Amino acid sequence: MEIAIINKSNNPLPHYATSLSAGMDICAYLPDPIRLAPGERCLIPTGLFLELPEGYEAQIRPRSGWALKSGITILNSPGTIDADYRGEVGIILINMGQEAVTIASGDRIAQMVIARYESITWRETSSLSDTQRGAGGFGHTGVNQPK
Repeated sequence: MEIAIINKSNNPLPHYATSLSAGMDICAYLPDPIRLAPGERCLIPTGLFLELPEGYEAQIRPRSGWALKSGITILNSPGTIDADYRGEVGIILINMGQEAVTIASGDRIAQMVIARYESITWRETSSLSDTQRGAGGFGHTGVNQPK
């Protein structure tokens, strides 16, 4: 599938690191580095603008290694870029770690996964079909249940 993209940054286009990668790294596009203190959040520009096909979204997800090592994650994870959005892709980062982190232009800050979705219509009803689980939730099928 081809997707139209405008890259106003000096970073490479998002790309797959390996042939079986689901996500593509996205880089920050900043005039100056940003220092993100513990508990602080900010919107990081990327310089990227997308034209996704109807029925697709771009999911923005944290980079697992960065989250583990530094506590940097995405606040609204996964973030969704809708097919009709034409603005710049921005990444909302939060520092959940114990130390301040400096983010510079070109740093890999997130990964993007392109995913198909279905649009639905609701059919209101007064009852739902029965299942073995029923209304049980939040650990209802977990292994720590008494036997």
